[in-house]
Amino acid sequence: MAAEETFVNSIIGEGAHFNGDIELPGLIRIDGDFSGIIKKADRVLISKTGRVKSSIHARVVVVGGAVVGDIIAEEHLAILSTAMVIGNVKAPSLSIEEGVIFHGFCEVVNKLDSNKEAPAASSRSFVIEW
Repeated sequence: MAAEETFVNSIIGEGAHFNGDIELPGLIRIDGDFSGIIKKADRVLISKTGRVKSSIHARVVVVGGAVVGDIIAEEHLAILSTAMVIGNVKAPSLSIEEGVIFHGFCEVVNKLDSNKEAPAASSRSFVIEW
């Protein structure tokens, strides 16, 4: 990987709570709590301590924590064994490790249109408190 691909532009640290919309050209790492919308990001990394209530639209998404919301990855989506995803996912390349908790629909497509906006946060009948 090139150095610019591993450079973290933004971090929401463990114990931090952030509400709002994020749009950034680089990588965001979420170790804390985030609620809002992530759109047009290059890479999104949600660590095993990260908890996200958001729709996510990015080139590459790696989930190791909890996500409630829909995920669109333009290139690749990886859901790690420590993850819980409640929402629909869409990507041309998808990897899901054993042990994942996943509730939603999965769509693997040939190619995604990077000009489309992230989906609005969908209403779900789940209540998850953290």
